[in-house]
Amino acid sequence: MPRSVFLGRVVADGEPLWLDEDRAWALALAQVEADSCPECGQPWGEATDPGNEFAYRAELVRCHACTTSAKAVKAYQDKGGDGAGLHVHITRP
Repeated sequence: MPRSVFLGRVVADGEPLWLDEDRAWALALAQVEADSCPECGQPWGEATDPGNEFAYRAELVRCHACTTSAKAVKAYQDKGGDGAGLHVHITRP
């Protein structure tokens, strides 16, 4: 969705969906995403700089929904279930 439409612009008949500014924003986002670590999202230039080896700290956070999911999958596989293509639907009772 173009940024201008997301921000509320109504596209009238005959008007282009994507404006030049929308394309510029999309290209800028693609450039930022291409220069980001796929794991943590930090910029490659900063995250791979040897001078930043000790510049980061990590905090472990447990998602209880994911923990429940992982335990259910493990129990299923421990009983011989095939996990290929398995999806887990999580609900909160």
